[in-house]
Amino acid sequence: MLRCIIVSPDREMGAHLEGAVLALGEVTVCRTLPAYPGEVDLLRTLRAHGPQVAFLSFESVEKAIEVARLLEAHNTGVQVIGIHHTMDPMVLRESMRAGVREFVAYPFEHRQLIEALRGVKDQLERAPVASKATSEIFSFLPSKPGVGTTTLALNVSAALSRRPNQQVVLSDFDLSCGMLRFLLKLTNDYSVSDALEYATRVDEDLWPQFVNEVGKLHVLHAGRLNPNLRIDPGHIRNLVEFMRRNYDVLCFDLSGNLERYSIELMQESKRILLVCTPEIASLHLAREKMAYLRGLDLIERVSVVLNRVSKKPLFTREQVEEVLGVPVVRTIANDYLAVNRAMTAGKCLDASSELGKQCAEFGDQLLESVKPATAGQKKGKFLEFFSVGGNVPAPTTK
Repeated sequence: MLRCIIVSPDREMGAHLEGAVLALGEVTVCRTLPAYPGEVDLLRTLRAHGPQVAFLSFESVEKAIEVARLLEAHNTGVQVIGIHHTMDPMVLRESMRAGVREFVAYPFEHRQLIEALRGVKDQLERAPVASKATSEIFSFLPSKPGVGTTTLALNVSAALSRRPNQQVVLSDFDLSCGMLRFLLKLTNDYSVSDALEYATRVDEDLWPQFVNEVGKLHVLHAGRLNPNLRIDPGHIRNLVEFMRRNYDVLCFDLSGNLERYSIELMQESKRILLVCTPEIASLHLAREKMAYLRGLDLIERVSVVLNRVSKKPLFTREQVEEVLGVPVVRTIANDYLAVNRAMTAGKCLDASSELGKQCAEFGDQLLESVKPATAGQKKGKFLEFFSVGGNVPAPTTK
């Protein structure tokens, strides 16, 4: 399905065209603009909807040519189809000078539209639309509840948002126990479920109603507990596609329950940050999750983060790497006092605090995309302690 926008100051003509285009069953109308957009509004619309085709009214030849040239100047690759009440030779000549190769006239006959769309499809095959879409997507996955994943996701995201010219969004997809709304004392009633409901038609006007601004960070919270919520994977993809066009970095805080939508998000992610603590239960469940992700061919994206590390941890970093079979890419110190102070204030960690600095350094490390070498697979008594369900003898019968 081609995605298109319609620019038509003549509302009646715009509505008629929208109906004719939708009747073809080959095109989705993302938005109909009732006025010629300026440069800022045009680029905002392109980021919001990612159209491949723009039906552009030549009711005002001068303004239409300005829009067509803006599309060309920004090298968007969006194909323009001119529309007008008549096939006026002067209008056709001016539109061709502006680079418009296809033109259809009111009342937009079926055959005309099919031929025009066939022409732009050929152009799109040769030169696809070059829309901005970030690949900096990170999913924070806990080995078990209570290992501090949400705190880590929040403060790493906040640190990334403080970088120059960096737009970052953090989405709470722990829909059974999302804590971001509580931690930040957010009062916005709109949540992830609302954003998903409108995922196919979200735009630059609707989106600000969903997100909360925490400093420079945009936060989409999980909303109230809703065990009956069912999520369409297609809505997940549409929402992520919208975010990729509008942000430089996407961060997802997951529940760890490995729901279908969580798998969808991890498949979209550049890195999956498996957060665990140096404790037996946490390390055991981290191994279980890694085995599951290996079965989904996602293991190459997994990076282990060892959180809440004290000066004398129960297990050393080297022992944790031995258990998990992969390197620990980052250790984060334990500082309950700083975390509780921030929680009480409903804020992120102080950027100048030791823990705040560690989160900022980790954020820098993520954007450097340095993947460490694989840790050696050792098999000692310590590792055997975590082996479960190995060679289990068959039950005997009498």
